[in-house]
Amino acid sequence: MRPLEGKTAIITGANQGLGKVCAKAYLEAGASLVICARNEEMLKATYDELLGSTDSASQRLNWLTTDVSRVQDVERLIDFALEKNPRIDILVNNAGVYGPKGCIEDVDWEEWTRTIEINLYGPILMSRALLPHFKTNKAGKIINMSGGGATAPLPRLSAYAASKAAVVRLTETMAHETLGCGIDVNAIAPGALNTRMLDEILEAGPNRVGKDYYERALKQKEDGGASMMKAAELCVYLASDESDGVTGKLISAVWDPWKDLARHLNKLKSSEIYTLRRIVPADRGEDWG
Repeated sequence: MRPLEGKTAIITGANQGLGKVCAKAYLEAGASLVICARNEEMLKATYDELLGSTDSASQRLNWLTTDVSRVQDVERLIDFALEKNPRIDILVNNAGVYGPKGCIEDVDWEEWTRTIEINLYGPILMSRALLPHFKTNKAGKIINMSGGGATAPLPRLSAYAASKAAVVRLTETMAHETLGCGIDVNAIAPGALNTRMLDEILEAGPNRVGKDYYERALKQKEDGGASMMKAAELCVYLASDESDGVTGKLISAVWDPWKDLARHLNKLKSSEIYTLRRIVPADRGEDWG
C-alpha cells in the first residue's frame, strides 16, 4: 500500500497544481521528498501543508527555492538534496509554463525563449545533474511532464507546443542512453487539468489564443477537467518498482491502461507503442510516397 516506502524523490514545480498533488501522493506512498519551485512564499506554504501528510519517522520533507532553468540553481538543489538524504531515487520534472500566447510573429521573443528554458532546459539540467548518481546506484526513475502540446499542433501557443514535443524526444533519447543502467525514463500526458495554466488561457481571451481553443478552455473549466489525482497516481506508478523496465514512453494518465503495463513489458520493449513517430502514406492505406 506504500509503494515508495524508503525512496526519495525530487519534484520540481511542486508549489501548486499537479506538482503539489503529486507531492502529497508521494508522501502518502511512503516517499521522502525534496520539493522546489521559483516562488518561495508559495513553496513554503506548500511545505507547511504537506507536513501533515508525513506519518513516518523515517520520512523526510525538505524544500528549496529553485529556478530549474539555471545551472547554478540546479547544482545547488542536487547538493542540498543529497545533504538531506542518503540517496535520490526519483526525479519528477513537473515545472512548466504556457509561455506567450499569440501568433509566432507577434509574441515577445524573450518570453518565447524563456518558455523553452523552463519547459525544456529544466528537465535536461535536472536529469543530467542526477544521472551520474542514478548510474552509480544502478537505479533511478525520471518522469517528465509533457501533454497535448506534444501530440498535436497548438496554434498561438508555439513555445509551449515545441517545448513539450521536445521533452518527449528527450525522454526517448535518455531512455536509450540509459539502457542497462537500471534507469527508467518516461513522459506523462496528464490530461486537460484545471490549473493556473487554464486560467491563463481564459484571461488571455479568444483574440490571443484563438476562438476554438478559448471555447474548449471554457468548457473544460465548467466540466472540471481531468483528475489531477489520476495523473499523480500515474506518477507514483512510474516511480515504483512495479513499473521497472517501462522506459522511453509517453503515457496518458487518462486514456492508457497504465496499471497493466507490467503485463505487456516484452511488447513495450520491442515496439514503438507510446512513442512519437512519423506517419508515412502506407500507414494510412496509401500506395504512394
